[in-house]
This record gives sequence, C-alpha cells and structure tokens, in this order.
Amino acid sequence: MLTALSYIREGDLLTVQEVDRLGRNLLEGLIVLNDLFQQGVGVKVLEGIAAGEHTERSFLLDLALALAEDRRRDIMKKTLNGLEAARKQGKVGGRGSVVDDDKRAAILDRRRRGESIRTIAAGVKVSVGVVHKTLAEAKTSDEG
Repeated sequence: MLTALSYIREGDLLTVQEVDRLGRNLLEGLIVLNDLFQQGVGVKVLEGIAAGEHTERSFLLDLALALAEDRRRDIMKKTLNGLEAARKQGKVGGRGSVVDDDKRAAILDRRRRGESIRTIAAGVKVSVGVVHKTLAEAKTSDEG
C-alpha cells in the first residue's frame, strides 16, 4: 500500500478490494482517503457497501470504514477468547519449539567456546533467531 501511495499521482484512480484495505482502523482509513482526495486521486472500491468510484469523502465511505474497524475488533476479541479457552483446556497454540534439551545444551556450549551466532545456527541446524532466543532465555533464567 505504501508503495502504491508513493507512486500515485493526481488524476489516478486507486483500486482496492474493500475499503478496509485503506487502513487498519477508522482514523487511518480516513486520513488516507483525505490525503488521496486532496491530491486529486480517486478511489475505486470493488466490494462492500462502498463499492464504486469515489472522488470525495462521503457518509458511505466513512460508514464502511467504521464497520470494517468494528468487524476487525470483533474478530480480534473472538480470537483472544478462543485462545484463552484453549489455554484453560491446557492447549497452547503456535508451533512447538525446535530447540530440545540437546540442542539447547549445544547452543550454550558453543557460545561459551566463543563461536559466532551464525556458526552456531549452521552447526545446530536452527535459525539465527532461534539461537538469539535460546541465549536470551538462558540469560534470563540465569539472572532469575
């Protein structure tokens, strides 16, 4: 979106699937719309209640953005409720850890010997990020 907004010029028409693609929330969407309209850029919305071409703000666009924000907030709330319910049942979402006790020991031992993060990652066959995370967790547990 940022690339499109930096490229677009007066007289252009920005096409979006739905009006919620213009921003993560109502305020951001309104700011983007205002900026576009002030630059003389139109917006074409393909789906939803605001479907059509727009060259200025309207109640319909504002309403569509507000409804999109409400829908996003509802989805977020339901997701958090679902995760909490799963946690209460002893289930944890996400991927399992790729670092077992043996890999953890190897990472810590190699670091104590002065090996670089990249060398450790290649040797233990994990990502650089996993090595960083493992070292940070070990440091935190040592301090605690």
